[in-house]
Amino acid sequence: MYLSFFGLNEKPFSITPDPRYLFLSERHAEAMAHLLYGIKEAGGFIQLTGEVGTGKTTIVRSLLAQIPENAEIALILNPRMTAPEFLLTLCEELGIGVPDSATGSLKDLVDILNDYLLRAHAAGRRVVLVVDEAQNLAPDVLEQVRLLTNLETNTQKLLQIILIGQPELRELLDRSELRQLAQRITGRYHLDPLSAPETVAYVRHRLRVAGATSEIFSRRALQKVHRLSGGVPRVINILCDRALLGGYSLDRHRVTTTLVRQAGTEVFGRHAARPWIAWSGAAAALLLAGGGLALWRFAPAGWLSPNDPAAAHGHTVPVPTPAPTPRTAPATIAAHPAHKPQSLDQLLRQYGAEATSQAAYTRLFALWGLPDPGTTHPCRRAAQQGLSCLKSQGSLGQLRLYNRPAILVLADASGQTYHVVLRQLHRTHATLDLGPSPSRVGLGALSRDWVGEYVMLWRPADGSLRILSDGMSGAGVLWLRTSLQHLEGVQPTGPANNVYDASLVRLVRRFQRTHGLVVDGVAGIETQVAVSGALAQPHAPRLDAQANGG
Repeated sequence: MYLSFFGLNEKPFSITPDPRYLFLSERHAEAMAHLLYGIKEAGGFIQLTGEVGTGKTTIVRSLLAQIPENAEIALILNPRMTAPEFLLTLCEELGIGVPDSATGSLKDLVDILNDYLLRAHAAGRRVVLVVDEAQNLAPDVLEQVRLLTNLETNTQKLLQIILIGQPELRELLDRSELRQLAQRITGRYHLDPLSAPETVAYVRHRLRVAGATSEIFSRRALQKVHRLSGGVPRVINILCDRALLGGYSLDRHRVTTTLVRQAGTEVFGRHAARPWIAWSGAAAALLLAGGGLALWRFAPAGWLSPNDPAAAHGHTVPVPTPAPTPRTAPATIAAHPAHKPQSLDQLLRQYGAEATSQAAYTRLFALWGLPDPGTTHPCRRAAQQGLSCLKSQGSLGQLRLYNRPAILVLADASGQTYHVVLRQLHRTHATLDLGPSPSRVGLGALSRDWVGEYVMLWRPADGSLRILSDGMSGAGVLWLRTSLQHLEGVQPTGPANNVYDASLVRLVRRFQRTHGLVVDGVAGIETQVAVSGALAQPHAPRLDAQANGG
């Protein structure tokens, strides 16, 4: 798109929290320092809060890249679960085997966890639990988390706990019934939006990392970015990306105030051309759609469960639609007259009552040729079929990369949420499984109403969910090698190699580089899903497949 036009090597305002682009304000640097201290030293709880989009996830991502070699991190990103489910998830994160007889017993789970922590302590390892979106923890689960700090030796706590969440977490911990937990918090840090000078420095920093050699944004344009975004990094990213796209479309190498204002109108709607700082759940759900939480999970319970409808928390922001043709503003692009996109607002008014979580799962299962999950938890039913649920916050670009249909959570202007199935993703429009037949909607409207949360199904290679890395072996490694060789058009020579060696690291790195993933040579879940989506697997629906309808 606009990279070569502005002399950039890569997109400077990507929604993926790449640590290379980390910009630390004074408060961010302080928070990072104390989180690292919490990992390295024994203590109680550490609490980090901030409004949506202020950089909590980026700090977590950077934190995980700096953990000491002797530290084990258990990261829970979806804590909306019961106390036994929370402990079971913690054990799974640490790779602790749990017998079926113990899965529902708090005492058995705590005993198993305590035994593991004692062995880790004896081996000189630090175990740290990081809970993101901790404001979603139920009070009884928080009490169980507090009790975990009772696991200790005579001289040291066995488990360090870091709670990260939105400002509601502070209100939650202020409750009288949770005062024992609050008393154990040794560090409290709150991330504020960037100031005007920090916003200017933030934008220039990202442009420099992306390869800019000149000032692309005018001084007044940067001031306008701060006023419209309120200093929230995630909103700054989407505004600047749209402004660059607008400059490219109009053949302007300098981004002006006018281009930023037009970008704001496209992002926020025609009535949002003034600063907004007061954050409410409904407003955030409407304005912040389609952003990128790179640290996502695939836990089988909680978010988007038919019995626990997802709330629009506004974790993310709209994703720029790709420029369909050079020098043509995306807003002026229309689909072929015979397939003109429908009004998303009208579709939601007409069929919104049917857009429930349970109905969306039924439609998604049908695309995979599976029966209605009924009252069984959909992800558990999917697991019985060899599939796994991937639940996250992300962007249309990520979904295009994963290439699998997904359930999206949409929110209208009133904050009402809807669950719809994204069936196909085209260059300028999307096909939603909404109403009696698939409906086409423009990407701009979809980005506006999508709160960034999604769930999709995918089929792990060997039926297990694990990160694959150098030195490992097995069926999953063999699948990864043969899949990447197939995608590169390489005919294997000699017997099949199921060892993750230097040659496979090179294959993984090439795939990651080509597809815009973090290039580390490690096949995490994100890389595996992307490889799976690139393959023409039988009986697996694809976003780019005409057979999916629409």
